[in-house]
Amino acid sequence: MMNKTRFRLLVFFMSLSLIGIILVQLYWVNSSLKNSEEQFKFHIQQVLTKVSDKLDEQEADEFKKVYKNLKDSIGREPSRADLISLYGSNTKNKSGQGEENPLKGGIDITESGLRTDLLIKDFKDHNNIEGWLAVSKVRNIIDTELEGSGVNTPFEFGVYNKSKITKIKSGNLIFNPCVHEHPIFEDGDGASQYRLLVDFPNKRAYLFSSILGITLLSLVFTLIIIIAYLSAINQLVKQKNISEIKTDFINNMTHEFKTPIATINLALDAIRNPRIIDDKEKVQRYLQMIRDENKRMHAQVENVLQISKLDKKELDIDKEQADIHEVIEGAIEHVQLIIDERHGTLIQNLGAQRTTALLNDVHFTNVLVNILDNAIKYSPDEPIIEVSTENVKDFILIKIKDSGLGMSKQTQKRIFEKFYREHTGDVHNVKGHGLGLAYVKRIIDDHNCNIYVESEKGKGSTFIIKMPLIN
Repeated sequence: MMNKTRFRLLVFFMSLSLIGIILVQLYWVNSSLKNSEEQFKFHIQQVLTKVSDKLDEQEADEFKKVYKNLKDSIGREPSRADLISLYGSNTKNKSGQGEENPLKGGIDITESGLRTDLLIKDFKDHNNIEGWLAVSKVRNIIDTELEGSGVNTPFEFGVYNKSKITKIKSGNLIFNPCVHEHPIFEDGDGASQYRLLVDFPNKRAYLFSSILGITLLSLVFTLIIIIAYLSAINQLVKQKNISEIKTDFINNMTHEFKTPIATINLALDAIRNPRIIDDKEKVQRYLQMIRDENKRMHAQVENVLQISKLDKKELDIDKEQADIHEVIEGAIEHVQLIIDERHGTLIQNLGAQRTTALLNDVHFTNVLVNILDNAIKYSPDEPIIEVSTENVKDFILIKIKDSGLGMSKQTQKRIFEKFYREHTGDVHNVKGHGLGLAYVKRIIDDHNCNIYVESEKGKGSTFIIKMPLIN
């Protein structure tokens, strides 16, 4: 049998392993989320770079449109001064001085990269983007780039001019540390006063959905492990209990066989004594002791065999019409000598008026004897037992009440289990092997009866059999 220390250690290490597996799974899910978030951040920066390039192209197209319109209006290639005056007569360049045209004449845009850069720079510096860049245009560019990159989750955006939000923004943008940002409309030196901010309100759910499949699979396997673990622990506890019960059973059976064997040996030794062998009265007394002890051992073996046959459904139980009171009186005769030997009292209060039932006389007598025997065994003092009957509708109630040790609520739930005996400190202080009441329950069930027990620790027990009557 597995000792308690080994059992506790086994349960401890199994529990520790299970907790470890769960923690590893949680760590893996958390790490996967972090990795997904880093990959998402990197991916979004690539998307925003593409958006920035598209906005630069949009700005260049807008400048070309302004340049062409002005050219058509004045009938010549516009100078830098012409363009700046178009943006606003009071505007100043970044140095704060009035703009002077260092490049005179109508040179074509395509002829000089320097002049083109200067003209576009002027457009950036002196032309408010809110005047030519539409919110819907920015949204479409972002949406197109996100869709092309496989990112399908709602977003909010806004363009900031230094620290101030412009009118180019979506309605629900809320600035927070998780907002992704990227400079837009950079000059040749890489400087820019504008930033594009993009926020994904459902980012957490989107990231989790990317690992949902493998996470669910992991959870399913973890759940299977937990169920298997609980089942294994349950089986271990059951096996441990069964092992303890069987050990208890063997110890008690050994004890109960050793006592009659020892008594028989003593009786045989006494009979062989020359002074006693000629005393017929004493010889008869010792022979009777041998018969009684032999019968007792036979009863123990028969009880085990009956339970075994019941388990295999080989026990033949034929039922006939019988009088319950006669069966009760027959069972009382079996235990009357034991009660008398212990100076006990058995009170009969057989008040039922209708007493005819269908039963097997032998087995039902054994049922009553087993219950009466328990009442005697579990009465530490002189046993006081009351047997009563009463009619309730079409049933007869048989009550066997004692004033013995009683039993706990937990024991009351388990007394009809095979091999079960309540531990009372000394395993041998009450003889028995836990088969009697299991046999009782099986016979009662076979007779379509019900059996109940009412008990309180230290105040005795009452067994109640509810049996259908024959009209």
